[in-house]
Amino acid sequence: MSNQGPPPYSRPMVTREEILILGLTAGIVGSLVGGLMLGLGLIAVAEGIHMGWLLVLPAAPVSGGLGYLLARKLTRKPENEDRRPLR
Repeated sequence: MSNQGPPPYSRPMVTREEILILGLTAGIVGSLVGGLMLGLGLIAVAEGIHMGWLLVLPAAPVSGGLGYLLARKLTRKPENEDRRPLR
């Protein structure tokens, strides 16, 4: 029984390579966007422009949200895409 393949309607699994690339991409994009928002907002606040808090406060949720969107994009890949197994 263990030699049977998956049923024809099941979606292909996400490979380790894709998970690694997702983690690296989400980390880099999140750090760049969140750091840029944080830096610009703190510079504005230090200069006395209180509107800078509108950049500082959502910096972390925005950078985390980008990682979430990248993960959802990975899970919605087309089923007919050619995936080569890792060796």
